[in-house]
Amino acid sequence: MSGRRIAFLVGFAALGYGIWTRVPLGESTSDLLPALAAFPLYYWFTRPWRWRAEGPKWAQGPFIAGVLLLVLGVAVDSTLVLAVGWVSLWRGWMVSETEVDTPTTKWRPLMLLVLGFPWLGIEGQAIGWWFRYSGAWAAGGLFEVAGLAVTRDGTFLNVQGLPLAVDAACSGLHALQAMLVAGTVLALGVLPGWKFWLGMGLLPLLAWVANLLRIVTLGVTGLTFGSDAAMGWFHSWGGWGVLMVMFMLCSTVFNFMGRRPTTGSIA
Repeated sequence: MSGRRIAFLVGFAALGYGIWTRVPLGESTSDLLPALAAFPLYYWFTRPWRWRAEGPKWAQGPFIAGVLLLVLGVAVDSTLVLAVGWVSLWRGWMVSETEVDTPTTKWRPLMLLVLGFPWLGIEGQAIGWWFRYSGAWAAGGLFEVAGLAVTRDGTFLNVQGLPLAVDAACSGLHALQAMLVAGTVLALGVLPGWKFWLGMGLLPLLAWVANLLRIVTLGVTGLTFGSDAAMGWFHSWGGWGVLMVMFMLCSTVFNFMGRRPTTGSIA
């Protein structure tokens, strides 16, 4: 690899680090770290990078768009806009430096890079609140259908005397972003063409269903084994449980969507 390309990679890493470290004071970074997995996963899906032997053919459009988005992101103080600007610059560089029609020049793997920045956990508080509020509402409805006494105040449930708080710490935005990264990985591996974008549109719904299942399971555990069991190791490891449920849901739905018709079937 030439010195010019190494310098560009270092520059992109430094710029990405600058965007990542915009986490507000007092915000925990440990919950944001799973999003970083998107970057090595991007490399996995686009490898090997086939560099142009004759040198770069600069693609001005993505570079100009990237610079404008970075300036806009600074002006409006938005991590999401800065992330999209970084990704636009990255695609412009990949198109310029790598061979045509390779994975590095495609749009789909870039979704991993957009999700690799912690914009959702930093700026999506309203989304997170609705994510938890609607989950608590749906869980309360399921418990009522099961014949249990339920009262609800916002994201706080009381099921048969068991308090169940669907707060940001146990089902917040950081877990949601990790779920979206996991779902994108499955979509890239299973879904071709336009089905990939349809699958991406389904990811928030599948993440919501996974979170709802966690809330219900947490309630059932508390009712069966007591609140100490529900608030102990189960609660602590529940975030990983949501990721596993999300992975299984996405795998089932995406494999069904990506299945090819068998010979003799009606298209």
